Amino acid sequence: MARLTGNSSSGQIGDKDLKAAEQLTEVYGKLTEELSRTIVGQTEVLKQVLIALFCQGHCLLEGVPGLAKTLMISSIADLLSLKFSRIQFTPDLMPSDITGTEILDEEEGTGRRRMRFVRGPIFGNIILGDEINRTPPKTQAALLQAMQEYQVTTAGETFELEKPFIVLGTQNPIEQEGTYPLPEAQLDRFMFKIHVGYPSFEEELQIAETTTSAGFSALQSLLDGDDILQLQQVVRKVLIGRSVSAYAVRLVRATRPNTGDAPDFIKKYLTWGAGPRACQSILIGAKANALLDGRVNVSTDDIRYVAYPVLRHRLVTGFSAESDGLTTDHIVEKLINVTREE
Repeated sequence: MARLTGNSSSGQIGDKDLKAAEQLTEVYGKLTEELSRTIVGQTEVLKQVLIALFCQGHCLLEGVPGLAKTLMISSIADLLSLKFSRIQFTPDLMPSDITGTEILDEEEGTGRRRMRFVRGPIFGNIILGDEINRTPPKTQAALLQAMQEYQVTTAGETFELEKPFIVLGTQNPIEQEGTYPLPEAQLDRFMFKIHVGYPSFEEELQIAETTTSAGFSALQSLLDGDDILQLQQVVRKVLIGRSVSAYAVRLVRATRPNTGDAPDFIKKYLTWGAGPRACQSILIGAKANALLDGRVNVSTDDIRYVAYPVLRHRLVTGFSAESDGLTTDHIVEKLINVTREE
């Protein structure tokens, strides 16, 4: 296992943190190489999931069934020596099936009865919420406290979740039958929404040949929980200039159709824009992207790269956008083209 060295006690990035940052770039290459043994292609999807992990954020992966979303998430957990927990969301899933429940337990010998809390699958490091939009909003909401506060409260008692903790939800396109759109409050707690697309011809050919031959060998673990916690601190110390931060804020503020910062096409196509949490996600995501590229300072290119997965699920389109065939990605692209740098 690759070991990271560094000191995250101060508020500025130091020599040891710089060494840890350099090692992160090297480890990222090894992670990608190792994962390619089980997952063909999807390098950008992997990169964005790792960015979210190193930012202590959560991801929503959207794609049609059969694109190896679940396999990718479980493989990442293997590579990172983290406790992996899978929740299969179904229409009859209850909140207690996620958080846990109290049972009546009888002590041996004394026969005394007491209530005992049995922890649910939310108590893990990497939580796969498989087909998260197949369950009603009441059950989806069981994740809200865990994702925001890293705690679970049940029967008046609060339980801390072990860090690192990241929820990776997969969902089918909402146009499919039997899906429940996630509420805006739930969506906003996902740092990224990542599109998982179809493979290319060569990739699909390799998938078909690989999966119909001999099985895969076990993946080599490269990081553990302590390494990731340290790297999450290093990411926050990456340098970012005031002008770059201001560019990200202007980008987010321009998505709000009822403000003076919004261009005319935003007022035409959007009914709701992104909130302050989007600014936070863009800045911390840009820092992690710079680190993975081997840099300890953030550029506007990093801002633009993470703007798509940060904003695409936080913008609510109106009828005009639907009638013109525009997605939120199209709108983010137009917004990037018109937002000035200073």
